[in-house]
Parts: sequence; C-alpha cells; structure tokens
Amino acid sequence: MSSLTNQEPKASAFPYFLVLSVAIKKRSRVPGVMITQYVEQLPPGKSTPDFTRKPMNVTAQNGKKAFFKAIVNGEPAPTVTWERNKGEVTDPEKYKTRYDERAQEHILEVICAKPEEADTYRCFATNEYGKAVCTATLSVMGGGLKKKSQAETDAPQDFRSMLKKTVIVTRKKQLPPKKEGEIDPKLWELLLSAPKKDYEKICFDFGVTDFRWMLKRLSQMKKEREDEQAKVVEKLENVKQIEVTPSGRAEFSMDMKLWDPNSAINLYKDGTMVPYGDDENSKHSLKKMGTKYVFSIKDPQPEDAGFYQVDVEESNMLSTDFQVPDVEFAAKIKDVKVVESEDAIFQCVLSKPLNRITWSKQDSSIEHGDKCEITVSEDKLIHTLRVKDCEIADNGAYYAIAGIKSSKASLTVKADPNARKGRKGTQTGNQDDLDAARRAKAEKDAADAAAKAALGDGGDGKDGMDGRDGSGDGDGDGKNRNLLTDGDDGNKDDDAGDKKKKRSRTGPLVPDTVTDRGVQFVSGLSDTLANVGERAELSCKLSNETSEGRWYKNGKLLTNEDGVTIIKDGACHRLIIDCCNKDDAAVYRFEAEGRKSEATLNIQDPPKIDADALGKFTQPVIIKAGESAEWKLPFSGGAPMNIQWYKDDDELLPALNVKIEISATESKLRLNKCQRKDCGEVKIKIKNEFGTTEATSKLIVLDKPTPPQGPVDIMESAVTSVEFKWKPPKDNGGCPVTNYIIERQQLGRNKWSNVGEIPGGNPSYKDSDVDPGRRYSYRIRAKNSEGISDYLQTEDIAAGVLRYPGAPTAPKVISAFKDCINLAWSPPCDTGGTKIVGYKLEKKKKGTNYWSLVNQDGPITDRKYAVKDVFEGAAYEFRVSAINLSGAGDPSIPCDTVIARDPMKPPGKVTDLKLTSSNYTTFSLAWTKPKEIKGVEDEAQGYFVEIRPIECLEWTRCNAITITLTSYTVLGLKAMATYWVRVIATNYGGDGEPQGFDNYIIAMPPPVKPKFKDRNMKTFVVVKSGNTVRLNINFEASPLPEISWLKDGMPVLKHVTITNSDKGSQLLIPTSEWSDTGIYTITVKNIVGQESFNVEIRVTDDPKPPGPVELDQNISGTVTLSWTSSPDEKRDDRLHYMVSKRDSFKRTWRTVADNLFNNKFTVVNILPGREYYFRVFAKNDMGLSPPSLSPVFQTKKEKEKFKVNMPESKSLDFQSPPSFIIPLRRRTAPQGYECCMTCAVKGDPAPRVTWYCNNISLNTNTNYHITNVCGVCSMLILRVGPKDNGEYKVIIENKLGTTESSMMLNVKE
Repeated sequence: MSSLTNQEPKASAFPYFLVLSVAIKKRSRVPGVMITQYVEQLPPGKSTPDFTRKPMNVTAQNGKKAFFKAIVNGEPAPTVTWERNKGEVTDPEKYKTRYDERAQEHILEVICAKPEEADTYRCFATNEYGKAVCTATLSVMGGGLKKKSQAETDAPQDFRSMLKKTVIVTRKKQLPPKKEGEIDPKLWELLLSAPKKDYEKICFDFGVTDFRWMLKRLSQMKKEREDEQAKVVEKLENVKQIEVTPSGRAEFSMDMKLWDPNSAINLYKDGTMVPYGDDENSKHSLKKMGTKYVFSIKDPQPEDAGFYQVDVEESNMLSTDFQVPDVEFAAKIKDVKVVESEDAIFQCVLSKPLNRITWSKQDSSIEHGDKCEITVSEDKLIHTLRVKDCEIADNGAYYAIAGIKSSKASLTVKADPNARKGRKGTQTGNQDDLDAARRAKAEKDAADAAAKAALGDGGDGKDGMDGRDGSGDGDGDGKNRNLLTDGDDGNKDDDAGDKKKKRSRTGPLVPDTVTDRGVQFVSGLSDTLANVGERAELSCKLSNETSEGRWYKNGKLLTNEDGVTIIKDGACHRLIIDCCNKDDAAVYRFEAEGRKSEATLNIQDPPKIDADALGKFTQPVIIKAGESAEWKLPFSGGAPMNIQWYKDDDELLPALNVKIEISATESKLRLNKCQRKDCGEVKIKIKNEFGTTEATSKLIVLDKPTPPQGPVDIMESAVTSVEFKWKPPKDNGGCPVTNYIIERQQLGRNKWSNVGEIPGGNPSYKDSDVDPGRRYSYRIRAKNSEGISDYLQTEDIAAGVLRYPGAPTAPKVISAFKDCINLAWSPPCDTGGTKIVGYKLEKKKKGTNYWSLVNQDGPITDRKYAVKDVFEGAAYEFRVSAINLSGAGDPSIPCDTVIARDPMKPPGKVTDLKLTSSNYTTFSLAWTKPKEIKGVEDEAQGYFVEIRPIECLEWTRCNAITITLTSYTVLGLKAMATYWVRVIATNYGGDGEPQGFDNYIIAMPPPVKPKFKDRNMKTFVVVKSGNTVRLNINFEASPLPEISWLKDGMPVLKHVTITNSDKGSQLLIPTSEWSDTGIYTITVKNIVGQESFNVEIRVTDDPKPPGPVELDQNISGTVTLSWTSSPDEKRDDRLHYMVSKRDSFKRTWRTVADNLFNNKFTVVNILPGREYYFRVFAKNDMGLSPPSLSPVFQTKKEKEKFKVNMPESKSLDFQSPPSFIIPLRRRTAPQGYECCMTCAVKGDPAPRVTWYCNNISLNTNTNYHITNVCGVCSMLILRVGPKDNGEYKVIIENKLGTTESSMMLNVKE
C-alpha cells in the first residue's frame, strides 16, 4: 500500500519515522475519525491532528472525475496522506493531490474514475504528537450492458458499512453494578446470548454452581430480548462466544438476517463504542459472509480484555466476555505419532490454575464428546486432550490456547500394517516435558509419601512415585492412572526424576541405573462402577504371561476364600465379584514383580422393584364411580429415597381425596370417591442418589354412559314410516353400550310412550307405526351395565309428506358404438327424505323436442345403463330422473351430444406451432391442423392448450371445452414468469400427442430498451419551501425495468416516496425543505439497456430583504451603494441583488443593476441638484424580496462668485499596480444552465483584463459574454456543458505589473 501526501504551506516539517513511546486512542468530535496520541501529555499550545471536515463518500460516473476533500487542524500543522485498501495511489496519471489555500482543503483527485478505482480510501493527518485517520468510499457507476466489476459490486456494501460507522451514539447504557448477595448483571447478559450447553461453564466462571433456579427468570428475559430483537432482525442464530483462534485473532460470530440492510451495527466494549472496519488489518473488524457476521480483534493484548456487546440500532444481539488471564505454558504440547485405532494424548502444564483452555484444530474448535475427551486436573494446571480411535483424517495441527497464549503440535496417524481392529494403545507426545513440569510438585510431596510408606500406609503406591513402574502417573494425585506409556519412556523419566528427588527424599531410594526393565503393564486397572447384587470385574494385562500377581483390597491381600474369584488367563489377570454389596466398595490393587496398578470400585444401590410386585402394580385398577382406588408398591434401594406419585404426568400431593403413605420399603396411594373424569395413568417415581425407577398403572372408573350425540339425521320420511340415525355417546362409561331405549311423543300431546329397545351396535331406528301427516318427536337413551344415560331429544319429524328427490348429475358417456351407448350418472344430493328406488332414463335426437323413455321395463336400479335402441350415425342427448317412494323427481340436465358410431383413433400432433404475440399477462398461439392418416390417426375435432410454470411439474389446461379454431390466446399469466406451452389435438377417440415449444416462453412483450416518452420533461423545478414536490417521469421499457433514484449521486432519503409502475415512476416529497435541493437522477434499467434523466429541484423561499443601504460618494458624479447581505445568502447560492434608482426629475423607478453577487455597486451619471432614491432587492428563483431603501442622496448646485485660487502645484502620483478587490470564486453549475463568473479589480492606469479557460484566451470568443463596468468584470456562459469543465483565469495588467485570479468550474451531469 502506498500513499500520496499534501503538505500545507508554512507547516513545520518533522521526521517521517517516529519513536512512539505511547499510543493513546482518542475519540474525535467528528464521527468516524480515530485519533492516536503519541505522547502522554501535550505541551502547552500543541495539539494532535483532527479533522474539521472529513472526506465524504463519493459516487462518480464511469470515466468522470472524483474528488475527496478534507479540512484538518492541529498544532503544528499536520501532514495529510492518502491511501486505499486495494492498490496504490502513487500513479500521477490516475491520482492528483493538492492543497487549496483559499478553502484550506486537502484534495485527492481521481482523474478518471473506473470500476477498478472503486474502493475504500483512507486519509491520514499526522504531526509529531499524533495521528488522525478516517475513511471514505468511492463508488463507480457503470452504463449499458457492461458487466460490473467486483469493485462496483462491493461499493453498495461499502456504503452500508459507512452508514454503520456514522452512528451518533458513542456510549451504551452501562450495566448496573453488582450488589452484595445478588447475581452479577454481566452473567445475565452472557446467558441471554449463550446456547444452553454453555450455561454450566459460564455460571462456573462466576462462581455459580447451581443455576437451575435461574432458568425460569432467564426464560422470561430471553423472550423479552427476542421480542426486542424481532423489531430489527428477521433471524438470529448460531451465536458463538469470543475465543482466540489459531491465527492469533479473537473472534465471535453470529448468523443474522436484518429486516433493513442499512441498519446500524454498533460494537461496544465496556459500554463504550468501538470503531471497526471491514479490513482485516484493522484492530477491530467486521467480516460479512452472506448472513454470517464475524467480529475479530487483531493481535489481542491484555488491554483488549472487556465486556463486548453487538447492537443493531438499539437492540442487543450478542454479549460476550473476553478475559485475558496472566498465564504461561510451563510445558507445551508436543507432536504425537500413533497408529490407526490408537488414542493420541496432548497434555500441557500451565503456570497458573485455569478452569479451562481452548483446544482447536486449524479450522474449528474442539468440544468434549465421544471423539475427543478433554480433562483437567484437580489443581487446574494440567490440561489434557485425548483423541480416541485415531483415523487418517485426524492428521493435522492441534492447538492449545490459554488466554492469548497458544501452543501448537501435530498429530501423525500411520496406517495399521496388521489391520487389527480395536484400540491398540495410547501415545502421548510430551511425557518427558510433562514429567519435568510435574517434578517440582512431586519433589515437594516426596517427603510426605516416604513418611506414609514408613508407617505402612503407602504400600499400594497410589501416588505413582515408584520409579520402576513404567505406567506410573507422575502427577502425585492418582487421577490419571490410565494414561500408560510403553514402559521405556517411563523408566527413563523416572530414573531422571529419581536423581533429582534424592535431595529431598527421606526413605530408601531405588538405584540410579536400571538394567532390567522387568514386567510391564500393557493395560492397567480402571475405575469401575457396579450396582448392589450385580457382577463386577477388574482386569489388567501384563507384558509377561508367566508373571504371577497378587490382589489387594484397601491394602489387604485377597484370596478366593474372601468371596471373590481370581482368574489368571495368560498375561490377563481378573478379579470377579459375583454379587456385589456395599462392603465391596474399596480401592483394589494388583501387584506383580514390583509393578502395581490400582482402581476404585464404587458400589451403587439404585431403587429396585420386585418383578412380581411390578406385574401386579401395572394391572389396571377398575372401580365404579364413587368408590376408592388403592395402589401399593414395595421397593428396595439405598436411602434416602424420594417417592413421587403422578396422575397423567401431574404430581399428586396429599389432599382431601388423595392419601399417600411412604415407608422405608413401601409406598401406598389411595384416591377416594373417584369419578369418571379421574380415569387415566397413575405413575410412581422412586429416586435416590444412584438412580431413578418408575412404574405405571391405569385407573378405570365405570359409570353410566353420556347421552347419545346429535345431530339426528333423517334417513327416510315416508307416508307410512320414519327412519333416523344418531351418533353413539361420547363416553360409554367404561363399558360397551348394550341397548338404546326409544320413546315417542306425537305433536300436540303430552304423553311419552315407550317404543322399545334396540341393540347398541346400530344407532338408527325405523318407526313404521306412524300416521300420515302427523309429526313426532323421539327421545333416545343409551344403556350399559352400569345404568341408563340422559336422553337425546330429536326435533319434530313429519311423516307422510310427499317429497320428491332432486335431480341427479348429467349422464356421462362412458363409451359409444354404432349400436350401443354406455352411460353412467351420480345420485342426487337430495333424496326427498326417502330411499331412491330407481332411475328413469330418457333420450331425444338432436334437433327435436320429444323425449322418449328408454327403460320401458321399469326403473333402473343401477347408476349405469347400456342404451341399445340407437341408429348408427344419429346424434342423441340423454337425461335421467331419480325415483323415491313419492315418485319421480326433476330430470337432470342433458348430457353432451353423443353420436352412435364406433370409436375413432386419436389425432396426430399439430404442426407449425408458433407464438404470434405476447405481453405481461397473455400470449397468443397459432398452429396448423394435423393431417389425417387412415387407420392410424383420425381427424382432429378440437384442441386443448396446456401450460406449465417452469417451477411446477403439473400441466394446467387453459380451455375446459375444446376449441375448433387453430389459434388461442392464453390469459391470466404472471408478469415475467416462464412457462412451458403445448397444444393437444383431440377427437372422440381421445387426445393426441402434445406438441410444444423447444424452449420456455416468458410472459413479456418484445424487448424494448428503456426510453423516456415525454420530450418536454422539465429539467429544472423550483419549489417553495414547505410545498409538495411531485415529479412524474413516463417511460417505456420491456421487460419491466429496475428503477432507481439518486440525489446528487447518493440514494434518496427516507422521507422521499418513490412510486413505480410499468409505465412510469413518481417522486414525491410531501413537505419540501431547503436540504431537498439537488440534482435528482432517475435510472431505468433492464436487460436491454438503461437510460437516465436528471432533474434539478431547487427548494427555496421568498428571499428576505438585504440590510440597511449606505451611500458613499468618492468621485463626483457617482455614488457607491453598499448594503448588508440578505440572511438567505448563506443557504441560497443563486441569490443575487438588483438595484433600482429614481430621481426627483423623472419620478419613475429604473433598474440600474441586476445579477449582482456582491454587496456594493457604484451608480454613475449622478447630476448635481437632483435628489436620488435607491432601492436594493434580494432576488432568487422565487422572485424579489421587499426592497431596502437608501437615504435620499443629493448634491447641491451652489452658485458662488467665480474665483480662481491657484494652488501651489504639487506633483501627485496616483498610479498603482493592478489588484483584485474580489477574486474569482469556485463555481459548480448543472449541465445546460447558465453560469456567471464575477470579480472586481482596481489599478491606475486602468488595467487590461484578459479571460482564459485552460490557458486559452476567451476575449475574442463569441460564445462567452464578457463585460467590464467600472472595474466589475463578468463573464456569462449561457448553457454550460462538459466541455466547459476546467480552470478559468483572469489576468489583469498595466504598466506597473500583472496579477491573476483563477477558479475551477465543475459541471454536474
């Protein structure tokens, strides 16, 4: 990366390379500026650099110029340099830097902005006391169908990143301080952002060992936090706490999808906002990959420790605590080489105790699980990673990270040459260093161990201090007894350790040199867990099959007579206890030829239930309503026992109807006065410290059934019978319904008569004893073995009413032949209250009105019929009527016309299928009728058009009825959607094969490049402040274009409403403000091309009048007017002044000057003896302001006696070199508008004025209107264009000298 430097004039120089003693970070008053102070205390009158105005983000057209401007301050004056992220800024053909003395601006000019120049630029202001830095983004807009470069694609993202950094809020509300006896608020914040699996270790760091009581409150707080987050975030997941990675960066991340991509993302450390960038070289950076956000801290130091929080707008997304403990590696992890299926062990020793460290591979952290086992010693100094059953894929680098310190080692897994399965052993890569690190502690404990051995208490060698044992632990605590080496390394390490221990041991020592290794442990004893009454086994394996050994229990020798079984199987030695009891819990040791290995057998006594008692308990308890239910269950197990009873997963507690008795070996439950609703599952849970057991039973309470369920459906209501049905009871009372009891009441009578009982299997009843025209009501009761239910009463049911059935569906032609037509139909929805007894089928020839009965032999009982009374070639229509007990109902609608003829062959494919026209909702097709091939393909009688959206698999038929024309218009399409289209020819023989297009069709008109339709569109709009701005831009484009609006090259603000349609776009500002002034650009773009149009909107107001007018006469015959500027001059660069004059002779006002951009004007031709009145107006695009009146000006014409006084002649010289009273000012003008440049000069003799553009004289150029009135020089360009860009200069000269004034004219496109 390189830089360009701008040096202010008169700035003090200082060496570029500084020896920095401190680096103090400070915040600037300008958002987005970071200041670094090099000294602890600034000398009086000196200051660090800062930005008065930082560079702004710039969006430039491809090929145009781009400018970054900055104003800096500081004492001594700082040096300004420029850099960019991706490239250099030293090429003078691409970049130019300069310092504008008049504006005090440092300028970086990009001479020709191209996509590769789009980048994030940095501006540095440096002096001997510090450095200030800020960033700005250059975005380059391309044109036409040119493919965007990567820089162009990234520019909007950089712009959004800039928005995130320009947040005004620099401090976050602090967490309340921790109060005595309460939970630290920082712990709550961490738990809200952490997954549940991390709760335990986070609470452990804060000294909270039991956090279960916190879960309820935590759940409520988490819901409130999620509701707050949902306002700005659509999805938040995969939140990861901060940890140091192998690359040396501290990272924390989350997956987050924002509702508004422009939402501000803020990073806080201990409540103070931390600026960050998107460059990995920044101290704090944010990297965004899709929806994943990764925050990182480069080269973390102890001062970076703190409580970090990430907020989106005002909502907290993540909280994490970065701790940097002061710890070093006393012994680092070492490289390990293993064979497949072996375990690999990495161990390190820390200088200070630490609860946990981070284990990781190159690309991910390692968690404790089935594959990897992470353990920590009791003193928190030794940390171990065991990689189980190593595979070739486990090869690679492994890291142990403690705070900001890390240790690296590699794991090499070699293929097993013997292809043996199962774990073959354990390898550790740093046993020597670990032993050396542990030896200091071992020496301290050696005296105590020797003293215990002298008293007979250390004969078991539990502390692993026997140097002869290659499997010795070496850590003195016996916790890692199973980390066994192959013996050689152990002997070497222990021998070396013995030499050192001789100085502190008090007991007998082993020889310094061991020549015979003796027997070794291939695998030692392991801690075992067994239940009371179960079998337990301890085993180990020696390297020698002939070696004998002895077993010890708590230091006491064991034999087979002690209730155990000792088995020697070659090199394997086993100790078996067939039926364990509590007395068997002890420390067991095996010794062979001076080698020893020990393990602990722990005996548990979980709750147990006898199988017979359990079988009896699980049988359902069946009682009648109002009776009591009782359960009893004996159990055994270690005390204390916790007994809980449950009913349908709800815990039962002693109450009026619930009695619970508990003893040491039995528990009883009694439920009094049970009701039907008490049915359900009854469960007992027995728990002690060793385990939990459960048993489940059922409670069934028998009662009378509930009433039968309605509604009652009337199946038949004939003249002589009534039939109805109902639904069985919702609850049968626990036993089947045996009968239904039916009662009947005739309408108008009070008596209910018992009709009888019917079996409970069929809930329906037919009453044949009814009188025609009467109405009846029925009561229905359900009966089971426990009683009779309440009744269900029907509504009034009428008998003997003639009700005809409804019309069936239209008959459907199944098949047609020359001598037979097969029909089928569906029954009517309305049967008329009685059963359908048959159907009546009628036919008629097409073109006639006479219907004849087909079924002369009686009603058709089936719903299909074969009509054989037909003539070949004749066309028929059929209809059908349903018949019930009341008679025949209305006929159905006739079926489609069918011709009595043999079936046809399906037609072939249509030909010449083409698309004739299309738009956003329709497209039209045309095709040619398929040819008829006799005996193979018959004539097509119609066509179907089918479409299928490209994302669907099913075809949709556009026309339900066949069309006979060979053209069709498909309607109702989705704009810009893609469809597959096909046409199928059909006839009576069926559908032919479909014919489709080779490619899909897009629902859109023919492509049209965007163009604006209104040739008289306004390019300049003046609006009074507070009024509504409405711009309607009409265009035509196909397909639908993308429409974007920019204001001065930047996206429009939120209060500007954009409404787009397929034919135009509207920009609406409901209440305009001065800040809405600017050039608005609409860009319409589609796949064919793009078009842009600029409209300048000037929001202004009626100008305020200028201040008081003063008159001054320096030269006879002239008067100079001066006035105070109008208050609007600062915010309206087009505001100017107009001067009018009236004298006492003419009495009319006359304009003497207009387009004045200064506050002074000299009026000539002032005659003595007349009174003059002057008015000064402020003028802008809205019009004139009220005038400011001048005092009356008059020069008296005095007539005196003519007298000549000859003064003494003195030689006076009034000559002076030329100079500028008012120099040229820098101008920016929109393309197509006028531009006026003005300056005021003086000199004697009157200087000659020459105008130049880019060093070319303009005095003779007729395209420029140049005037010089009393020293006021003006040049007017009627319509500026791109060719007018450049440097304009005025040179004035007389015989006494020459001077010049220049300015830059920028033309906005």
